Amino acid sequence: MAKTSSKMVVPGIELITLRHGSNKDGYTVTVLVAGKDAYTQRTAEKQALAVQTAGFEPVIVKFTRPAVADYPALDYWMVRIGQWPFSKAKEADKVVKELKKAGISAKTDYTGDDGFVTAGPWSMKILMVDPRTFRGSFAASLGKKTAVRERVTDMAKGAGAIAGVNGGFFDIHTGAAYRGDPTGISVVGGRLLSEAVEGRTGVVLKGRSARITELKSSVTVAAGGAQAPVAGVNRVAKDGELVLYTEEFGASTPKVGTTEVVIDANGVVQAMRSPGAKIMKGMRVLQGAGTAADWLAAYAPEGGTVQIKTTVTDLRKKRTVPLTPDTHIVGGGVGLVKNGKTWITASADGMANINMIVRRHPRTLAGVTKNGKLILAVIDGRDPGHTVGASYHEAASVMRWLGARDAINLDGGGSSAMVVKGKVVNRPSDGAERAVGDALLIRP
Repeated sequence: MAKTSSKMVVPGIELITLRHGSNKDGYTVTVLVAGKDAYTQRTAEKQALAVQTAGFEPVIVKFTRPAVADYPALDYWMVRIGQWPFSKAKEADKVVKELKKAGISAKTDYTGDDGFVTAGPWSMKILMVDPRTFRGSFAASLGKKTAVRERVTDMAKGAGAIAGVNGGFFDIHTGAAYRGDPTGISVVGGRLLSEAVEGRTGVVLKGRSARITELKSSVTVAAGGAQAPVAGVNRVAKDGELVLYTEEFGASTPKVGTTEVVIDANGVVQAMRSPGAKIMKGMRVLQGAGTAADWLAAYAPEGGTVQIKTTVTDLRKKRTVPLTPDTHIVGGGVGLVKNGKTWITASADGMANINMIVRRHPRTLAGVTKNGKLILAVIDGRDPGHTVGASYHEAASVMRWLGARDAINLDGGGSSAMVVKGKVVNRPSDGAERAVGDALLIRP
C-alpha cells in the first residue's frame, strides 16, 4: 500500500510525498552488441553461442517494446547471464570482467531498471496547484541567459518563485557555450526565445491557468521588398539558415556564417557585422549562414528597415496563441495523456526508442485536471533499492491516477528536480541538482 504524506506550501499548493512498493529486484549481466543491449533474434542466438563457448550459461530473453500512439510495437531479444540478489552486485561485476577477457562486451544490470515487471519501490514528490484558491501565477524561465544552463533553484530564486520543476530537454549536442538552448519551444513573458518543433507537445501557461497542447511556431522577416523564413531562435545556425538572437541570449553570437545585422526596437538595421559579437540591450540580431547571409546583404543594409513577425499556433484548437506579457510556454519531451486517455507521442517528440519507451528513468511530469488544477510530479529513479523510476506507460498511469486529463513528460534523468521554497525536495539521480535549460515556476 502506498505511504503518503502532505503539507500545504501556501494556500492552494499542496506538496505530497508518496512511497510505494518494495525492492525485490536484483542484478544480472547483459551482453552488449555495438553498445546495445537489445537486438534481433539472430544476433541474440549468435551472442549466446559465444557466451556458451566462453564457459557461461546464457539465457535469451525476448521482450516487446510496447506500441505508443504514433509508433508500433516491436519484438527484441537480449542475452543475459545469471541472477544475483540485491546485495550481490559485485558477483555480476566479476562475470562482466571475465567476459571482457573472452572478448565479449557486457554490463551489470539492475533488473528494476528494465521496464519489465517490478515491485518497485517508487518515490515521488507531487505538487497540486488549485487555481480556485491559489492567488499566484505560473511562468517559464530560461534563467539569466538562454545560452547557458542554470539550476532550477537559481531560476526559482531569480523569479521569486514559491516552487518549480525542470522544464524540457536541452541541446547537449551543440557547442559547450550554447547548451542552455531548449530543443523545443520556449516563450517567456510573451517573447519567443526558442522555436517549436512542429507538432510537439508543450505546456501553455497564462496567469494561473495551464493547458497542454501540440504547438508550432513561425518567425518570418520582411526587408527590402523580400520575405524569408527564420529557421531558429537563439540557437546555432545551420548552413542556409537565418537565425534570430534576442538580448536574452546572453552570449556572443556563434561564429557561424559570414553576416549578421543588428536591429533596434523599431526594426531599423543599426549595423552589419561579422558573427561573434554580443547583443546589446534592446537589440536583436539576425544571422545568416550560406545563402541566408547573401539574403541579408541584399535586403537588409545598414539604415534599412526589417519587420519580424512571430506566431505561435495551438494545433489542437487551431488558433493563434496571443503572445501577451503573461503568456509562458514550456516545451516538453513527450505527450503522455490526452483527454483522459494514455496517448504517448514518442515518435513525434523524437523519443521512439527502447531506452525512452521501455526503460525506467527519473521523470518530471506536468498535467492538468478537468477542473484546471496543475499537477507537477517528479518520480525519482536510478537509485537501486530506493526508487526505480518509471517508463512512459507507467508515467502516464501515474498522471491519470492523479487525475490528469492531459499530461506531458518533461526532461528527466539527472535533470529531474523539484524545488519548494528554495530547497530541492526530491533526490536527483546525479547526487546533486543539475543545471538545466529551462524551468516551470510557480510564483506568488
